[in-house]
Order: sequence, then structure tokens, then C-alpha cells
Amino acid sequence: MDQRSFFGLTEQLEALSRHGDPLEVLDATVDFEHFRGWLVEGLGYGDGSKGGRPPFDPVSMFKALILQAQHNLSDARMEFMIRDRLSWMRFLGFDLGAPTPDENTIRHFRNRLTETGTLKRVMKAFDWQLHKKGYIPMSGQIVDASLVPAPKQRNTEGEKDAIKAGKTAKEIWPDAPNKAAQKDTNARWTLKIGGKIRYRPDGKPLPQIALPVFGYKSHISIDRRFGFIRESAVTSAAAPDGRMLRQLLSDENTSMEVWADSAYRSQSNETWLVKNGFISSIHRRKPHGKPMPKATAQANFRKSSVRAQVEHVFAHQKNRFGLFIRTIGLARAEAKLTLANLAYNFDRLVFHERRAAMG
Repeated sequence: MDQRSFFGLTEQLEALSRHGDPLEVLDATVDFEHFRGWLVEGLGYGDGSKGGRPPFDPVSMFKALILQAQHNLSDARMEFMIRDRLSWMRFLGFDLGAPTPDENTIRHFRNRLTETGTLKRVMKAFDWQLHKKGYIPMSGQIVDASLVPAPKQRNTEGEKDAIKAGKTAKEIWPDAPNKAAQKDTNARWTLKIGGKIRYRPDGKPLPQIALPVFGYKSHISIDRRFGFIRESAVTSAAAPDGRMLRQLLSDENTSMEVWADSAYRSQSNETWLVKNGFISSIHRRKPHGKPMPKATAQANFRKSSVRAQVEHVFAHQKNRFGLFIRTIGLARAEAKLTLANLAYNFDRLVFHERRAAMG
């Protein structure tokens, strides 16, 4: 019985490979061992001299976080899926019937990486890996931001005022620790204005759809040539896009040209860009109370053809990863979005490598 079971498992895995298991492709494309040193350092693992149950392999656990980001799974669901899917077990290096991480282990591992800033270092380590493969940042940088929803908070006016004043959840709900633990005082409400701006014949803009969104905002910068996320940041949903421009730009790109929508154009930003050697290709705003000049509209149209590349990144993350913040607090939201950015970059590398192999 055991022998038949063993050969049956082998045949199942071989069948998965014949049908093109995408995780095998990912494992062969990304050098996950390259991250081991940063992961071990960040986790602070000892040498095992004190005894106790040995921890799961950090590279396997990191792979699990990538899978979790790709499928937007809760920790409990992730625990089940690792045990349920043969392709996942093979990718993670777990044997059938052997111990696998439970939801508490997954959460503790992610929290530890978050607290020590290890995920940011891993993101940078992968960027170095891209450099070695020849994917050097070039042709300029494209900056944008996207709203990422989180579970809505229902608070009284007094509680909202306390949150805006910067008080912590423990300070606002001192007599209700369980309630405080479930309150996110870092996320904010904002209005998402949708659709292209259209104008009446007299130059006045037509009304646009405005949807309230509660959560965070993912800010990224990609290189124009290869489309990898090179810089990122996370803020509350209400934070202005333009204030993040300087944090998202790097002087490592071979071109100093910068593309972004009109939310990033301000006199302060334009002055800073010139001072630091950048070339602004940021959209211009429509003059107040006047129709958009034809030359400006044509220039914005040409810029849009380049800037649209960054929209593909957010579309990939939202449509394929189902991006949503389940955690509490800015630090954990940043970890969630950093993992989503890493997962996107891994997919992007697979795309480039596959295209290169096809000639």
C-alpha cells in the first residue's frame, strides 16, 4: 500500500510538471536561496543549542508569504492550502505527511520580518539580483499611487477626532482591549474620483463619480524599460500623492526623466526635480476656469502613453492578487504591500525570462 501510494504521488507530481506547473517555473527563475542570509539575520535564529523544536526553513516560509500575497489568503486559509495542494508543498519543500506551518507560525514569521525591516532588505536584495541578470533601471521612472481597501471602521465622532489627533487605539479604548486590538487608527477614508475628466462646451468640467474608500495607499515607482517596481512606500488613503514623489525617485536609473499624473505637479516638486537633475514629464493641470490649451492636451496625451505602464502594475496586483489589507496598522499594511510588490516583480521576471528564451 505504501509503495503504491509513493508511486502514485510521484506520478501526480510528474503530471503537474507536464502540464506546466507555474511554481516550478517561478522556482527556477528566482534565486530564492539568495535571500537566506537576510532572512536568517532578520529572524535572529539561534544555533539550536538551547534545544526546542527547530523552526521551519526561512526560505520555505518566505515562499509561503509570496504564495499568500499572490492569492490574498488569510493565515488560516494559507495553513489549509499548504496542506491541500501538492504543487504548493513541492514549491515550499514540504513532504507529504510531514509537519507544515500553522496559521500562528505564518503570522509570527511575517510579523518578525515586519518588525525587523527584513522585507525591505529582501526587496532591495532582489533588485541586486535583477542587476546581475542585466535588468538595470533605465529609460526613466514612472510614479503613481493606488488605493488599497481595508475593513471599514465604525467609530463615533469623538473617536474619529481622537484618531485624527494621533491617539493610539489603547488610548482611545483603554477599557476595551479586545476592541482596541481590532481598531486600525492608521487607515483613513478618502474619495476615489473615477473616470476621465470631460468638459462642457464652455470649458466647465462635468461631474465625476466619487466613491468613498477606507484603507491605505500604495505608492510605487517603476523603471520604464523593464517595468519592475524599484521603489515603494505606503501611506494612509488620505495622504496626498505629490508629497511622496521625492521618496520614490532614485538616481540609479540611466535616464533622469520622470513621468507622473498631474497630482504630482507642484511648484515645489518641479523646483526639486530641476535642482536634483531630473527631467519632468509630469502631466500639466488644466488652467482654473479655462479650457485645456490644445498644445498642453496633446503633450499630456503623449505622456499618458508612457505613464499607462504603471497602471498595468496595479491592474495585475488587484485583478490577480485581489489586493486587500486584512491586517491592523501601517507597519503591517506596508509588509502586505511589500510582499505584493515582490510577488509582482517575480512574475515580471518570469515574463522577461520567458520572452528572452523564445527569442
